[in-house]
Amino acid sequence: MKRKAMLRAILASLALGTSALAGQAAEDAACKTPRLSDPSWTDITATNGVAAVVLEALGYAPDIRLLSVPIGYESMKNREIDVFLGNWMPAQSPFIEDLNAAGAIEVLNRNLTGAKFTLAVPSAVAEGGIRDFADLAGHADEFGRKIYGIEPGAPANQSIARMIEDGQFGLGDWELVESGEQAMLAQVAREEKAGKPIVFLAWAPHPMNEQFAITYLSGGDAYFGPDYGGAEVFTLARKGWPETCPNAARLLRQMTFDIGMENTLMGDILDGTDARDAATAWLRANPAALTPWLDGVTTLDGQPAEPAVKAALGL
Repeated sequence: MKRKAMLRAILASLALGTSALAGQAAEDAACKTPRLSDPSWTDITATNGVAAVVLEALGYAPDIRLLSVPIGYESMKNREIDVFLGNWMPAQSPFIEDLNAAGAIEVLNRNLTGAKFTLAVPSAVAEGGIRDFADLAGHADEFGRKIYGIEPGAPANQSIARMIEDGQFGLGDWELVESGEQAMLAQVAREEKAGKPIVFLAWAPHPMNEQFAITYLSGGDAYFGPDYGGAEVFTLARKGWPETCPNAARLLRQMTFDIGMENTLMGDILDGTDARDAATAWLRANPAALTPWLDGVTTLDGQPAEPAVKAALGL
């Protein structure tokens, strides 16, 4: 009888433990709406689209907010944004130093390697002898003394502005033209079609590398870093969010991308496809990507993740 009573006690204890674990697996209701920042860069719009599709399939309701990089980071500091998938390093180091000093963020993972960004020219211009930052000043009039960047406040623009302010490469009297990504690329298309020189901010991943024949300029290491502004992209969370929402945080810790994937998604988005529709199509065509992302992850209510996501995608 004692052995039976002991066995019943052990089974009851195991049942309670299993129940407790199931309760822990279900995400806190307060985590249902993760807030993500999007600086209106097509690459981050693409990765946010992928994250949103997967999160929605798990029962979450992601809220993606269009915010410039400085405002997005300030919003993380103020606990108004939970996650940012677009921490380009080392370009955004000053922002990160400030956020680390304030104890405002946690690094979830490195979501992309092989990225780069620096100044570039159409390859036809490069063939005329302009292959380095130091080559620009000798052709100032041809370029109209203008360098085309992206939206105001972007870290890359700040690097260009600092270079001009420092008077480096004889560019002290040049002007930084700030505009959105699409406006800048439209300007590149116009100037290339007209056979006119233009120098502009270029980066990878981005379909511009296939849309245009471009040459990245050497010599800008002091402002953009070595290897033509070689970069890594990290996923950040506001301090405390991963502990409060460990299931969603686990997903985002495990969600990584590659250059080819992002080029495909960005091309679709730039052709007019909604980011979530583009992400859905890519995931349906590449379901194997889901397995490592969803390892150990559950739905919001604690059910196995991968079957739920595949069902939502119609797989």
